[in-house]
Amino acid sequence: MTADGLGWLATAVFISSYFAKRSRTLRRIQGVAACLWAAYGLLIHALPVIVANILVAAAAIVSSLRDKGATPSPGGAAE
Repeated sequence: MTADGLGWLATAVFISSYFAKRSRTLRRIQGVAACLWAAYGLLIHALPVIVANILVAAAAIVSSLRDKGATPSPGGAAE
């Protein structure tokens, strides 16, 4: 896959996160997208893109795992 192709894939995955119904799912999809963006950064040799997206991916994944035991709100969705 080309760098451009990977960038477009990362964009598509990130955009798809906005259709997630649960916040935990949204953050997990965004974590995957950030990993793809970090790989894109590696391909184009852009250290700021790599570091920023590794940090975003870590935050998204850790926060989604932390919510695993959360109790549902009165509306039915975990916050």
